[in-house]
Amino acid sequence: MGGSMRVILLGGPGAGKGTQAALVCKHFDIPQISTGDMLRSAIAERTEIGMRARQLVDSGELVPDEMIIGMVKQRIESADCKSGFLLDGFPRTVPQAQALRREQIKIDLVIEIAVDDQEVLRRMTGRRVHLPSGRTYHVEFNPPQQPGVDDVTGEPLVQRADDDIETVCERLKVYHKKTAPLIDYYTSWAAKNDTVAPGYARVNGIGSVRFVSDSIINVLKRR
Repeated sequence: MGGSMRVILLGGPGAGKGTQAALVCKHFDIPQISTGDMLRSAIAERTEIGMRARQLVDSGELVPDEMIIGMVKQRIESADCKSGFLLDGFPRTVPQAQALRREQIKIDLVIEIAVDDQEVLRRMTGRRVHLPSGRTYHVEFNPPQQPGVDDVTGEPLVQRADDDIETVCERLKVYHKKTAPLIDYYTSWAAKNDTVAPGYARVNGIGSVRFVSDSIINVLKRR
């Protein structure tokens, strides 16, 4: 892949992006750059950007794209990004993708993990958690030995508020409105045969974690 592997992973809520990002980064030994994590640590470390971000977050405002792009630019100049990186959770909107392009941040490949809404609902609304330990189960894919109780302590399991059906449907709505247009943006750019356009690949996100990660790794190896 011409010595570098700069990847964007796209996918809706519940598509397994976080899990897959970690596996791909481990396989190719590239850093996973999560803009959410970067913001949280900048706020915790009280850096200049962190302090500004904190004020915005505290007053209920969104951190502007320019600030996030600034952090991404700074981050990818680090030595550990020499052979590539994976951008996780960014860009989320077409304006953010346009800003990356304006700043000439080169991306080699955009990979979409495709999972339909019905499957997302099945995955997310079926999650159950043992709050004290953080152990998670799934009523269908990873059920506890006894319905509704933790295997270790026998204490009750709960459904997190962000996994209830209304919340998941709302998140899907936001995704389709704001993030799904990125798919059109990157596929049409790739189709123009522009030399700086990233390649685009769509991977089926339904199947075992291993099946999906093998598919993504194969796509990257073919580049």
